[in-house]
Amino acid sequence: MAKVVVVYHSGYGHTHRVAEQVAAGAQAQLLAIDAEGNIPEAGWEQLAAADAIIFGSPTYMGSPSWQFKKFADASSKAWFTRAWQDKVFGGFTNSASLNGDKQVSLIALQTLASQHGGIWVSLGQMPSNSKAATRNDANNLGGSVGLLVQSPADASVEEIPQGDLDTAKLYGARVAAIAAKLRG
Repeated sequence: MAKVVVVYHSGYGHTHRVAEQVAAGAQAQLLAIDAEGNIPEAGWEQLAAADAIIFGSPTYMGSPSWQFKKFADASSKAWFTRAWQDKVFGGFTNSASLNGDKQVSLIALQTLASQHGGIWVSLGQMPSNSKAATRNDANNLGGSVGLLVQSPADASVEEIPQGDLDTAKLYGARVAAIAAKLRG
């Protein structure tokens, strides 16, 4: 079994709930980025020991949160030593709008993984894009690069659409399975 860590920032709890679902699918450890953009010192060791790292951030104003970006900048120490070279990576983002420029955030997460020399795992799920599709269907937002989640601005964390939560769990399982295959 591959060691997977989900490192994420959540501003209002919605992205945390999604991170829990991704972690459940991957049988992963959660590592929260705090409100100041920091992780515990032991978190860097946890990431170094992981076979796979899944990034998660809300999309604010068309990009990952500043707290996630602070973490990304701090990862330059691992970048400099190539500590995450050839690790498996994935990523997810959440915003209040159906689109909300989430693709920009996923590309930022994918770019961070690539800068570290990582191997990115796409969502790998067909979109639910028929007239009969509902928000309870998996991949109802039609993602491909990574996991897209929508949480209305006035919704509680308990009101995230079930299809998005199901997609999160499936994506976590996919990242873990690919990491296990590559680990050999």
